[in-house]
Parts: sequence; structure tokens; C-alpha cells
Amino acid sequence: LISAITCVLSCLPLFYFGTLSFVQTLVMFAIFLFLSIAITRYFTNQIDMGIRALETGLLNLKDGEFSTSLAHDANDEFAYLCQLFNETSDKLRAEKQWLYQRELLLDKITQTTPHVLLLVNDRDQIVFSNYSARAFFASSTKLEGNTLSELIKHSNNEIIHVIQNQNEGLFTLQEDSNESQTWHMSFGHFNLNNQPHKLYILKQMTRELSRQEVAVWKKVIRVISHELNNSLGPISSMLHSGKILTQDNSDNRLNRVFSTIEDRIQHLNEFVQGYGKFAKLPEPKRQQVSLLNSINLLRQQWAFHFESDQEYVYADQVQLEQLLINLIKNAHESGSSSDDISVNVTAQGSNTVIEVNDRGQGMAEGVINNALIPFYSTKQFGSGLGLALCREITDAHHGKILLQNRNKGGVSVRVYLPLLNTKE
Repeated sequence: LISAITCVLSCLPLFYFGTLSFVQTLVMFAIFLFLSIAITRYFTNQIDMGIRALETGLLNLKDGEFSTSLAHDANDEFAYLCQLFNETSDKLRAEKQWLYQRELLLDKITQTTPHVLLLVNDRDQIVFSNYSARAFFASSTKLEGNTLSELIKHSNNEIIHVIQNQNEGLFTLQEDSNESQTWHMSFGHFNLNNQPHKLYILKQMTRELSRQEVAVWKKVIRVISHELNNSLGPISSMLHSGKILTQDNSDNRLNRVFSTIEDRIQHLNEFVQGYGKFAKLPEPKRQQVSLLNSINLLRQQWAFHFESDQEYVYADQVQLEQLLINLIKNAHESGSSSDDISVNVTAQGSNTVIEVNDRGQGMAEGVINNALIPFYSTKQFGSGLGLALCREITDAHHGKILLQNRNKGGVSVRVYLPLLNTKE
């Protein structure tokens, strides 16, 4: 257009000052106009094509497609624009790839975390949930699309109360096995796509609280053991010196005094060593352990029935045998006959379950609730160490232990150990 206007303005003097006729002037004007437009089109064609290519590239960027690049060989201003476009496209492509990797990582973390995650919009609709949330609410399908109020309608009353009242903090759930589970709920508000959302996070705190409780007990035991050892050493030395000084004394009463002191020192030493084993339990070295070999060793000392659908279990052999010894020993000390004591090993889901049953007197509810605590014992000469050590071994294997009274008398102890492959 600019070229045509320029040509017209340049040819106007021909009509007023030229010697040619009007028709000749008009023909000359048409020729000049055509040549001007043709030459302009020829020299601006590359720029026109480049602008169209740049427009297409920008539209691709707008649609989120960052793989487009422009090629321009000439060394002009448009080449500089193409270079800027390609650099921008490369940077956006790298940013998109980085964000994609971050999203994959975030999705992996949120889906595999043991915490229950629920993201709810302002219409009470669930827009995100992880696998732990589906397991927590016993759902075999995705929770997205459901409303939170509909989801919790058939849940535990404690869950309904905590979520409806938005009570941040600890709460307790009672499972079918009469085991109490401690959970912690927290939530936060934020905007997503310019809409308010609420994120609910429920954490399983039972194992963590149990770990902290055991850590406190271990610290107490170490302090007590240290003080007892500091006292037992000098007492043993003085006892030995007293025996030497009174060798010529034939008084039997003095010998009984020394004998009693020696027995009590030995008992205290065994006490300290037993609790020292609990306080310094090493990290388990899990490997493939033959159940039959371990059971045969235990059968040399105790009689019991044994059934298993597994030939091997993955655990620390020494700690596993110590756990079985404590449980079978307790079963025999419960007043149950040997014929009523059984050890059953089965695979349930992702766990190996070791169940020890007896037909003894059973346990009162208060005893079951405290049986796994160190120092707690209802036996006259019990140390309160056996079941506490069993729980420590089970926790070290990332499992759990449950105690339950049986119908018609007796106790059932179930130990859950995670199934592992040989590489782990």
C-alpha cells in the first residue's frame, strides 16, 4: 500500500507537466504502479513469510507447545527476532520439563506417603486423594468426585466428629481387634486456580508414640543399670574380702549371711544384664530364616503344636528365636497344658503372621493394656521384660504385636512381620 501511494504521488506531475497524451500518461502510470507493487512484493515476500511463521510459533507457545523453532539464514533484523523466539522456546521447554519432573516427584510422594491426604474444594467436593486415603476409608475406587460429608457418613464416629468440628490434634480410633490406634489430624487453607481449597492430613501416630515411649524406658533402664553396676562392683569386692577375713570363723550364721548376699548380687547382675539387652537391642539383620529349624530347636525344650504354610520367614534369626522363646515360655507359664499350646504361621497380605495360642487363665483387660510396658508383670518373680522385648523386636522389624483373650479361656498373641524379598 505504501509503495502504491508513493508511486501515485511520484507520477502525478506527469499528468500536469508531461508532453505525452493523457492515454500515454495513463499507460505509463499503470506500468510504473505495477512494477512498483511487483518489486515491493518480491523484496518483502521473505519478511511476510517470516512474520507468518513467527505468528504460528507464538500461537504454538500460547497452546503450550514449546518444541517449535524458527530457521532464518539471512543476517537481518528478522534473524534476531527468530533467535529470540528460539531461545524463549528452549527456555520454556526446559521449564516445562522441570515442572513435569517436579509433578511426577510430588505425585509419587503424595501417593506413597502413609499419611492420609484429602484435598477438598469450597463445594465440599474431593478433588484429590492418595492411596492411603482410600485404604483409610476402605474404598476400592478413587475418592475424587465424592463429597467429604458423604464419604465420612459411614465412618467411625470419632472420625466424623474430628472432621466436622475440624479439631486439629490427636484422636483415638478403636479397631475391630480391640487395638487402639492414635492419629493426628491437621488441615490448611489455600487457593488453587483462584478457588479456596482445604487440605486434610491424617497421620498414624501409634508407632511414633510407641517408639518415643520405648526410648524413654530405655533411658530409665540405662540410668538404673548404671547406678546398680556402680554399687554392685564395690559390694562384690567387699564380699570377697569379708570371706577371706573370716575363713577361720566356723560360725554358720556368718556363712549364711555371705551366701545370701552373694545370691542377691547374682540376681541383680542377671536383672541388669536382662534389661541391658532390652535397652541395647541391635538393629535386626534380616535374612531368610528356616522356620522348621528354629521350631525344632524350641521343641527340644517345650512341647507345642506347630502349623505353617510358609517354609521361610525374613527376619533376624537370633531376635526371632528370642521372640518365640518368650511367647512360648509365657504360654507354658499361663497354666495351659502343652496339648493346648500352638504356634501357627500364615501369610496375610503383605505380612507374615506368627500366632501363639494357649488355654491358660487369660488376662484381665487392665493387664492386656499394660502387658507390653517394661517393668510391668503380674508374676511373683517376673521382671516385666519378656513381652516388652517382644514388642521391641517386632517394632525393629517394622511390624506389630497384638494380644487378645480367646473364647473359652487363654490368650492369643499375634506378631505381624512385613514380607521382604531377599534383596532387602
